[in-house]
Amino acid sequence: MALQALQVADRLLRYVQIDTQSDPYSGSFPSTEKQKDLSKLLVKELIEMGVKEATMDEFGYLMATIPATHQKQVPVVCFCAHVDTAPDCSGSFVKPILHENFNGEPIILPDDPSQIITIADYPYLKNFIGKSIITASGKTLLGADDKAGVAIIMEMASYLMKNPTIEHGTIKLLFTPDEEVGRGTDYLDLKKLGADFGYTLDGGELASFEMETFSADGLILNIQGVIAHPGAAKGVMQNAIKIAAAIVAALPKNEWSPEHTEGRVGFIHPNQITGGAEMARIEFLVRDFDTAQLKVHAERLYTIAQEVITNNADFSKATVTMEVKEQYRNMREIIDQHPLIVEKALEAYGLVGLTPIVTPIRGGTDGSRMSFLGLPTPNIFTGMQAIHSKHEWIGVSDMEKAVEVLVKLVEII
Repeated sequence: MALQALQVADRLLRYVQIDTQSDPYSGSFPSTEKQKDLSKLLVKELIEMGVKEATMDEFGYLMATIPATHQKQVPVVCFCAHVDTAPDCSGSFVKPILHENFNGEPIILPDDPSQIITIADYPYLKNFIGKSIITASGKTLLGADDKAGVAIIMEMASYLMKNPTIEHGTIKLLFTPDEEVGRGTDYLDLKKLGADFGYTLDGGELASFEMETFSADGLILNIQGVIAHPGAAKGVMQNAIKIAAAIVAALPKNEWSPEHTEGRVGFIHPNQITGGAEMARIEFLVRDFDTAQLKVHAERLYTIAQEVITNNADFSKATVTMEVKEQYRNMREIIDQHPLIVEKALEAYGLVGLTPIVTPIRGGTDGSRMSFLGLPTPNIFTGMQAIHSKHEWIGVSDMEKAVEVLVKLVEII
């Protein structure tokens, strides 16, 4: 494959300048209309490539079909990426910077010189000395998560349309909204998509391959305090805010949290407190690779909350109730039933000179939910690093290699 012909970096530089940040507090779908701005551009570009079946529906799902170049009966494969960027860090007015021939020195981002990207902080960066990387300018995230995945899939499509002698079966492209807020598949019509299996392009470092995710629940503790006028509150008021603070303070200090776990160790994560003196609520993320452990984590948390109330006389009349909502499940439970899709992907890695690094994702992808909806979908690398932050960056050569993997993969399926 002629790497010099690839335009994947140019695509990413264009795409990240379109604000597609999703909103976890929106009641609409997609959560922000601006996500459709990128998808509209992608439809236009696909049609210009010659991909005739490319449409976006009312929910912002973009589906496209690259026709087969032979008459053999082979499975229909889908490649998927999400267009939205995370709410964790500003995605407005992104100014991407292409750093050619990176020299290994600290990268001071020009719009905020306090934002410095170094090899000491990001050892993977050492692999790109003498190569090109892309960063933002210091005030926003970059948006390589997951516009790198979008760019890689689009570049694969362009390459295949320009090279019709490459034999492959029918290929489906899928670009989804709202993945970052956990709703990426809420209105997805897999029957309309018509694929047998898929791969998300939403992974990290070169050669990584992921077929295992967290199982995830959302949990809410609802705290009902006792309200009274502050001037006459003695012996009466039981402040829900203080109870919420006491519950958070009672959580283990050096375990059971994202900042103190790694590998296959699960956690609970308080990520939002709202309310007032009378009523408050604490929202938690509950994560584990073993789905059965989610219930164990929830029960442990509820026990801690109850102990805070029963062991404190000032909280004796307050109550705490718990709500649990399923978010997604470990896709390995499904992927293990379809070993061929893993074998083919790892074979493609090898054929382009990569030794696969099979790792679990301490998170989830659209593929997690799609797998349980009937479309087994493991995850392929893009190169994205330091995602959801102002330090987000990506190596151009990683993206180029991912395009090679996809082209080889459709050839061998």
